[in-house]
Amino acid sequence: MNLSKLFEMQKELDDYIVKTKGLEGQDLLPQKILALQVELAECANEWRGFKYWSEDKEARTKKHKTIPTPDGYASEVINPLLEEYVDCLHFVLSIGLEIGVPTDHPYSYDNVFEGETPVDLFQYCFNDIAMYVKDGMTFNDCFHFLQLIRDFISLGLILGFIWDEIETAYHTKWEINKQRQVSGY
Repeated sequence: MNLSKLFEMQKELDDYIVKTKGLEGQDLLPQKILALQVELAECANEWRGFKYWSEDKEARTKKHKTIPTPDGYASEVINPLLEEYVDCLHFVLSIGLEIGVPTDHPYSYDNVFEGETPVDLFQYCFNDIAMYVKDGMTFNDCFHFLQLIRDFISLGLILGFIWDEIETAYHTKWEINKQRQVSGY
């Protein structure tokens, strides 16, 4: 797994947003951390496996979405769980860039912890994020970021994703996010 290209793409998008929104010189790390927490919760909501009270605990992996085309409208099948996971990935990468992690680190995508569940890994990710918010701390140590990315990548694996589909979904969402910025989102 090579995140270097995704870090480059995220930097391009982040730089574009900062420039076009007039955010130069502002500390955006608190907003990025909150955005990641929100997206991680949305990902958990699409997974649904924690909803012990519900009869409907099946992950949302297929949804028909109507999209505009030059000839009218078309229907496309999307994976809402994967989309939310990739939304998280955007903010994980953006946080990494903000704190200056090495973008050429050989991140591993093949070591899910034995016996861990999706609930465990969602909680690990939330804890990895929250420990930096508590007591006014921030992501100032690359070691702690590596822990977050390890847990986040493990979460993707345990949710059943393979790296190629994550990377493809990231590229697709990056294009959407870039277009949204151009169109005044």
